[in-house]
Amino acid sequence: MNDTNVSRNVSSPRGFRRIAPAFVLFFMSPYVAEYLLGNLSIGAIAAMLIVAPLYGGGAIIIREIARRTGRGWPTIVMLALAYGLFEEGISLQTLFNPDYLGLHLLQQAYVPSLGIGGWWTVYVLTLHVIWSISVPIALTEALFAERRTTPWLGNLGLGVAVILFLIGLVVNHALTGKMEKFSASMLQLGSVAVLIVLVVTMGFWIGRKREIRTGFVPKLWQLGAFTFTLGLLHMRGHLLAQNWALVALLIASLSAAAICLFTWSSRADWTPLHLLSAAAGAAMSYACLAFPQEPSFGAKGTVDLVGNIAFGALAIVLLVVAFRTEKKALPVGRMA
Repeated sequence: MNDTNVSRNVSSPRGFRRIAPAFVLFFMSPYVAEYLLGNLSIGAIAAMLIVAPLYGGGAIIIREIARRTGRGWPTIVMLALAYGLFEEGISLQTLFNPDYLGLHLLQQAYVPSLGIGGWWTVYVLTLHVIWSISVPIALTEALFAERRTTPWLGNLGLGVAVILFLIGLVVNHALTGKMEKFSASMLQLGSVAVLIVLVVTMGFWIGRKREIRTGFVPKLWQLGAFTFTLGLLHMRGHLLAQNWALVALLIASLSAAAICLFTWSSRADWTPLHLLSAAAGAAMSYACLAFPQEPSFGAKGTVDLVGNIAFGALAIVLLVVAFRTEKKALPVGRMA
């Protein structure tokens, strides 16, 4: 997506302020991915120490690589897809496990020749692309708007992020393996590895600078409502369709959203506030869905309800601060 240029002549912050955005993103990613959704209740807050290196480390690496190479959101999105493939295909192996946590995730639109479920593959990879990586990065960049397009870490800091990510992969793989006693075949793992390389390559290819054109760009509230509705549809699409009809519904809605966002973000009237509005709509869909969802880990009942309210309130506060920060950073005349 189009990134409005931000002045790079600001003085370089020192000390903790220099790495503060990366520190925030490290916890923002697991917060959005697991706690805002309600998959982990507030009673499992200690699990943040386990999931943060995986989610947060991955988000930091993706964001730093994209910004260091002068790329924007198309590259971030594709690298997020590669991350999802790595986590679900190689580390946790849920793409191939027919009985992960006893949920029978592969039953919907099962493809015997590949050993995957069509619905689960589309569903879980989308969760990672949008909510595990893209929304946390968009929100964190908005909170630190003056440094939106610049790297946040030096080589040492990036190396630490890589180490944390690898630790997260190993720990989560070990814990899952201990619980599930499942191992994907070498052919399945090799296929995922090849696909990851192809996705990363495509991400750098499509991440080249695009021509800015004139044309329609939705208002901020319209964009937020658009992504909020799509978020609800993605998470509750099974109420409308089943099996391959559900897969077709998800692919159609995701394709439409991708085309719209890609087109709108290449137009002159697109601003960082539009990107933040898109992220806000997606984030709030998660916050709403947390209430009917029962957590996979952590206390249920009243404790879970209190946690959902607290996490939702935190999301609102973060979004308000982010919008104010973005408005201050926008050049005069660029207010949407």
